[in-house]
Amino acid sequence: MEVAGSAPVLTRKPLMKASRSAAEIEQHYLVEIELAERLRAAPRDQRLGLYGQVYDELFRRVPAHPQLTRKVSDAERAVAVAIRMAGLRPFIKPDTVFLEVGAGDGSFTLAVAELARHCYALDVSREILEGVRHPKVETVLSDGCSVPVPPGSVTLAYSNQVMEHIHPDDALEQLRNLYAAIAPGGSYVCVTPNRLNGPHDVSKFYDPVARGFHLKEYTIGELEQLFRGVGFARVQAYPRVFRRNVRVPMGLLKGFERLLALLPDKMRRRLGQTSAVKNLLSPLVRGIK
Repeated sequence: MEVAGSAPVLTRKPLMKASRSAAEIEQHYLVEIELAERLRAAPRDQRLGLYGQVYDELFRRVPAHPQLTRKVSDAERAVAVAIRMAGLRPFIKPDTVFLEVGAGDGSFTLAVAELARHCYALDVSREILEGVRHPKVETVLSDGCSVPVPPGSVTLAYSNQVMEHIHPDDALEQLRNLYAAIAPGGSYVCVTPNRLNGPHDVSKFYDPVARGFHLKEYTIGELEQLFRGVGFARVQAYPRVFRRNVRVPMGLLKGFERLLALLPDKMRRRLGQTSAVKNLLSPLVRGIK
């Protein structure tokens, strides 16, 4: 919790303590909070152009940021792709037209391209997408909300750890645009951290709710409401159970969330960090058109 007129108080022990000092985490926190507030306060027409700018500024001002200092090996990247593929594989068919929102270096989209008919790799940075090369992959540049692909052309859309980084108003607009891009009977699979065991950005060391670049973290119930609000006919949830993503009735998961929300903050956080509860709170949420 930040105290007026003083440095913020580190309330949770950093997991990366060996690689970053408390002072480095504090600097990261203060810079990210400042930039996140700039995003939250900006009018929509200015905000869409700010996403890339604030991330560039964050990395410039926080040289010890894990995304800059942590080197991911090819083996680690392959394991991460395999874990994501295990959850999404049941929804990929030979005639699938796939769209990944926030494709980054395209490693996951490229893996899906080996199974699908055609793929779109969508991101806000042309430079990030520059290295994505595959005959069945088309790179698409977005302003953070737009989904510039032919309407009704996508049979499976997917995002992983993206929605929480977008202003809530922009996230809703992006969801509407995704719905328009998806063909009848197609689906959108979303993975995003749950606010009930968060926050999950750098503010987790200081605050009870996300204040950094996770502009909003959602519960499963909130996601279902948003999906249905833009028109998805069915919304399903697939938490990871015994190393497999298994469909669990939405009502059960929402009931579990309601019970968890009644617990005191410290107890809820402690319980929320156990493997079983973390898996229940972060399912694949699938909206079907």
